[in-house]
Amino acid sequence: MKKVEVTNINMNYHSLKCETPALKNISFSVEEGEFITIVGPSGCGKSTLLNIIVGLIKPSSGEVYIDGEKTISSLTIGYMFQRDHLFEWLTVWENVTLGLKIQHKLNKENIHKITSLLTNYNLIDFKNHYPRELSGGMRQRVALIRTLALGPKVLLLDEPFSALDYQTRLNVSDEISEIIKKENKTVIMVTHDISEAISMSNRVLVLSKRPANIIKDVQISFPSEYDSPLKRREASEFRGYFDIIWKELNIND
Repeated sequence: MKKVEVTNINMNYHSLKCETPALKNISFSVEEGEFITIVGPSGCGKSTLLNIIVGLIKPSSGEVYIDGEKTISSLTIGYMFQRDHLFEWLTVWENVTLGLKIQHKLNKENIHKITSLLTNYNLIDFKNHYPRELSGGMRQRVALIRTLALGPKVLLLDEPFSALDYQTRLNVSDEISEIIKKENKTVIMVTHDISEAISMSNRVLVLSKRPANIIKDVQISFPSEYDSPLKRREASEFRGYFDIIWKELNIND
């Protein structure tokens, strides 16, 4: 079942002097429960595309559908940015329940749901801690649980691990991937890191330089024993996928 459909998206930026095309005829679909990643040269418009999907930017032309619906509410999509944007003066519990409080939906059912999420992902003992007392990986898990608490149909991840050091980044990608699998979420991620894209995704879409269009759609598949991002990096197939994507990006340069 198609969860997301992006159809003929074009985006042009206008100034007094000229019109600059940023995205050109972008079309793809994402199946329910699928994890796709978008890679491409710096400045090609990857984050712009995410902002169009979530409805923060209106494209020059084209449409985005979620479950076949063109009208996308703010509750349909969860968006994780490069930084966790946790409120430092609020506890973990206050951070993850804030969205529900604003929507007047902090009921018994949702309190139980959040408690279960914090318990399942080893954060319940830290619910009264403040973000400054957490590691970088724990902060990212809190940010994801805050997003999941609102029950989004689709998750958009914009360079979600870029603020972390390399070792933490590897561990957190494993943790976040596990949470997403268990919660059966449909995900579109943007990253500059080819290895990260391959290790976490079912598919990788490669964008050209501006005006960006999709130049390669790479299906990613590993034997069942390689069931986490860290394990995938050890698989013999990993290097082949890396070379395919690297070649496309180098030709594009």
